[in-house]
Amino acid sequence: MTPKRTPSAIDAVAEEYVDRSLALSPSLALYLGLDGAKGFDDFSPAGLSALNDLTVETLAKLHAAEQNPDKTDLDDVDLVTIDAMRDRLTVDRDYFDAGIKHASLNVIESPLQQVRDAFDLMPTETTADWETIATTMEAVPTSLAGYQESLSLAKSQGRVAARIQIEKVIEQARALAAPGSNFDALVETATDVPESLRKKLGTHAEAARRSASQLADFLGSELLPGAPENEACGREAYALYSRDFLGAEVDLDETYAWGLEELARIDAEQREVAAKIQPGADLFEVMDMLNKDPERTLHGSDGLREWMQRTADEAITELGKSHFDIPDPIRTIECMIAPSATGGIYYTGPTDDFSRPGRMWWSVPEGVSEFATWQEKTTVYHEGVPGHHLQVGQATYVSDTLNRWRRLMCWVSGHGEGWALYAEKLMADLGFLDDPADYLGMLDSQRLRAARVVLDIGFHLGLDAPESLGGGTWNREKAWQFLQDNVAMDRSFLAFELDRYLGWPGQAPSYKIGQRLWEQFRDEAKAESGADFDLKAFHTKALNLGSVGLDALGRAIKR
Repeated sequence: MTPKRTPSAIDAVAEEYVDRSLALSPSLALYLGLDGAKGFDDFSPAGLSALNDLTVETLAKLHAAEQNPDKTDLDDVDLVTIDAMRDRLTVDRDYFDAGIKHASLNVIESPLQQVRDAFDLMPTETTADWETIATTMEAVPTSLAGYQESLSLAKSQGRVAARIQIEKVIEQARALAAPGSNFDALVETATDVPESLRKKLGTHAEAARRSASQLADFLGSELLPGAPENEACGREAYALYSRDFLGAEVDLDETYAWGLEELARIDAEQREVAAKIQPGADLFEVMDMLNKDPERTLHGSDGLREWMQRTADEAITELGKSHFDIPDPIRTIECMIAPSATGGIYYTGPTDDFSRPGRMWWSVPEGVSEFATWQEKTTVYHEGVPGHHLQVGQATYVSDTLNRWRRLMCWVSGHGEGWALYAEKLMADLGFLDDPADYLGMLDSQRLRAARVVLDIGFHLGLDAPESLGGGTWNREKAWQFLQDNVAMDRSFLAFELDRYLGWPGQAPSYKIGQRLWEQFRDEAKAESGADFDLKAFHTKALNLGSVGLDALGRAIKR
């Protein structure tokens, strides 16, 4: 454990921001696993305005604390906090000013999904846990009604999501409204609670389902008729999205060209590896052969979860011997099958006291029952150790150094997902993917992320599509063909991926662009230190900063 640090004036600003954010956003408290977290967020215009008022006030307080004449109490930790908070809060303010928060609607990360997925994280061991679930579920109708108010306001200002995104979210809302949906399924597991509480849970579940049905009706009648066909957000909005997900400003046109070059490089290496596995066979023929290999196939969700857990535990044990300093609380990870069935794979961090461990979640779509280990081993490293679990767990562990905002609230996709993709490649460099098939899986993961850079930037900026697609401007048909040509993924997963990219601009490229910047920072540090460069020490220093914007990370490493 690092030496305890005396909190500063900057820490006080950050801590106050955390407390006030938690009061305004119960879902944040639920996500963080904090005691007493109840209710759900106010997604109405008034609720969003309250959050923005806090953002603006905190920026002013941060500036005032930074301008304090006595600079001696500002240490390196404070400098990073100032840098990171200014970046994150400015992006939040700019989103609000642009009206983007009011119009938030997509298939993966908007209020409906936040309501649906919050219950996955809630403990169910005690009667008190179920009382919290009941209170949270009771708040769902008001929360979704407020969301409709914001969508209506955004519509009056000319901001409406694309038609196909609305149609997909209507499907999700209808599924959540159906008898036996997530709400009812959760209540069915409340077998050891007082009958009065069980009845209350049932009543609130029915009301929550009804509110999801009302949302679906609203979307169909009020938003869908005038929704635009074009899903591209345009260059101006995309620049803001990109800055949000990276915590850095990049040249989007140069990055698009780099993505094309990176995709070609990975394709060439994949073909070399495939030739070693099956000489004379085409790359995708080799992948198909591996998918049919019974020695590399997992059957059923239980088989997937058990393999995930075993692989994650083995990585923690081996990496903890010499490559990383892994504190004891981080040596526990739980691998879970998520009930949402969306096709997503994600990680949720531990509580601040590690009473709830970090968890790797796999949301298996309906009808998918077989999984190929050659593709997925690199995913376990991405979500577990040395990926998200080590990254998030380490930031949580250094509680004597970092304030709660740095440990718990600051998450930048380019930093976090960039590190996880960096971790996948690192595991190959360290010899954990020496099996040619597993290495091919890692390359396939890298290829997917490079393809995302090309598709996401090209589509949303209206750039020229590759000649392999016939050139011209990107559209959904070309994007779907591009994914099928470049990604070895079950088509049910791939279809969701495409909807995600087109509805959530800037997020998907942050993985590969983040990896690019992580590797750039490492290589710069190595060049500066020469023979004295210590990779383990570099990783420890960087991870102890917590998740910050990539520009802030680069400045902190150089400093």
